[in-house]
Amino acid sequence: ERPFTCAHCPKTFRYKKTLRAHQRIHSGERPFACTYCSKAFRDSSTLIVHQRIHTGERPFACDQCPKAFRDKKTLTVHQRIHSGERPFACTHCPKAFRDSSTLTAH
Repeated sequence: ERPFTCAHCPKTFRYKKTLRAHQRIHSGERPFACTYCSKAFRDSSTLIVHQRIHTGERPFACDQCPKAFRDKKTLTVHQRIHSGERPFACTHCPKAFRDSSTLTAH
């Protein structure tokens, strides 16, 4: 069940908190500012990942090699180098890719 509907678009949400965060897309509000460079973000989780650029923190370590990453998504894409997984397949040719942006560029 998704009882919370955005007043600006047809998207619906399970939680009111998620709806409020989504509505910042429409309002342009960016209440979470970086203490290092003052860049502002719509949600706190994006700010946390951004601040790791300044602190150098890389809490997501690969268990196959010495590399570490600022966010889990980048680690997940990296791990596909080791596993050989290529989940993003082109519908026009036999090629497949590790991440969606490479497929889009192709």
